[in-house]
Amino acid sequence: MPQFDAQKYSHWEPSHPGAILREDVLPALRMKPAEAARRIGVSRQALHNVLTEKSAVTPDMALRLGKLCGNGPALWLRLQIARDLWQAERELASVLTGIEPA
Repeated sequence: MPQFDAQKYSHWEPSHPGAILREDVLPALRMKPAEAARRIGVSRQALHNVLTEKSAVTPDMALRLGKLCGNGPALWLRLQIARDLWQAERELASVLTGIEPA
């Protein structure tokens, strides 16, 4: 079986977890954002900020989303970390090239 080559796709920006929640998860659950916010115990604005990609998924939010969706917090944190690292690599590219490994 062929291996997945992450380097081949490294130019693609990882999706924000809020976009996945907005476009895929909540519709699959047939749940409106207001109901999801109520069920996870956050304000509609707090969830809206994640859904509109204005806020990152924090460990607190990941725990809540993982419980709601039944998939645990690790998935949500991995999605956020993948996006954060992708963005940081691009922002720090010139700095990183000047750092010599110890």
